[in-house]
Amino acid sequence: MPSESGEVDVVSELCAYIAGATESDLPAAVATKTKHHILDTLAAMISGAHLDPGRMAITYARTLGGSAEALVMGTDFETTAVNAALANGMMAHADETDDSHTAARCHIGCAVVPAALAMAERQQASGTEFLRAVTLGYDVGARFNLSLNLGPIASYSLCTHSHGPGFGAAAAAGALAGIDTVQARHLLAYQAQQSSGLKTYMRDLEHIEKAFIFGGMPARNGVTGATMVAMGFSGIPDDITGRDGYLQAFSDDPRVEALTEELGTRFEVTRTNIKKWSVGSPIQAALDSIEVLMNEQGLRAEDVEAITARLPDDRAYIVDNRDMPDICLQHLIAVTLIDRGLGFADCHDEDRMLDPQVRALREKVTLVPEAFLTEARPERQAIVEVKLTDGREISHRTVAVRGTPENPMETQEVEEKAGGLMGPVLGEKRSNDLIEAIADLEGVGNIRELRPLLICD
Repeated sequence: MPSESGEVDVVSELCAYIAGATESDLPAAVATKTKHHILDTLAAMISGAHLDPGRMAITYARTLGGSAEALVMGTDFETTAVNAALANGMMAHADETDDSHTAARCHIGCAVVPAALAMAERQQASGTEFLRAVTLGYDVGARFNLSLNLGPIASYSLCTHSHGPGFGAAAAAGALAGIDTVQARHLLAYQAQQSSGLKTYMRDLEHIEKAFIFGGMPARNGVTGATMVAMGFSGIPDDITGRDGYLQAFSDDPRVEALTEELGTRFEVTRTNIKKWSVGSPIQAALDSIEVLMNEQGLRAEDVEAITARLPDDRAYIVDNRDMPDICLQHLIAVTLIDRGLGFADCHDEDRMLDPQVRALREKVTLVPEAFLTEARPERQAIVEVKLTDGREISHRTVAVRGTPENPMETQEVEEKAGGLMGPVLGEKRSNDLIEAIADLEGVGNIRELRPLLICD
């Protein structure tokens, strides 16, 4: 590891960046991209409020009571910022529609946006301050995971989906609380002590513990640390880089310099994916390929004799014949072909997993893990090969998944996705009003002005 003085300099630079974030202008393109992710995450929360993890989070939050500081999404109930961050974070990852950062191996938005929103409501911050804090959260969250310098996914047991995003949530909440550089160091210490999460989440068949691990826990922990430090709690100065500190505890080969690499010029929100499809990330490329084959080759369900979907071998197992519809590749390919598309409700319809027509087509789909696709760049490529009943064979390789930095979704696409998620819950008018409000976030004087648009009927 670098010298002690070098480590301290890196952490000092990061702390100064956190403390000054809400006063720093953002490049226009970065601000626009951050708005995309705020809208995408709000849509995940609003739709997630009506799924089991969201409903349980709301019920639990109501039992906690607490000062009226922040809104629990989808209700008119207010509670402490800490409690709201927990509930809203679980809603944000109640299913598989929220964003993800491939290089950092985590879903950042479902922790950072709920934490920032809860603290912005508590502080009655402006839309601009909220926007800047969210951007900061992506920068810090991604860089903490990158600093761990972990090897192949199968080689470690910690959950990167809770570690980095927890630091991002803490940074965003701390910046909105108005902490200074010294307090930012204390905040990192409190987040280091709260960092936890195991890959056992993959065995969660109900997506409830997973929603807590990915969204609720890191959002709650970040706001907890920020509110404590803002009140004067002190922390250990070298909890990140010192002896027995965070990096030493969780990595065999940490890269402390990654914490500040290109800080202020490389904005991690611009390297974060927005999912076109509300399904597990490893499935995105395969569905892109199926869509191309339907649109360009006229592929129909009744024409299929066999389908081979080739995915990177380091993540294919995550989506191979799973019991939950939104993370089962074979099931989703079958539904997409039969329905000629894939909507949000389709992704979560457990009854369709028992549909004889779907099951018959699903049995024709084989997932093949491929090492060469794991090495391919950009990541998460997929090849879909179809043998037709007339003997012909067609195929398509998706290199750049729609919604990734290499093939980003345009504003209209992001808004259409958000409208599709929010419309059935909020109604078309309120959904459109919220979309417009996020597009003009700099015009919001107090983030609480958004509340009437966030309460579900």
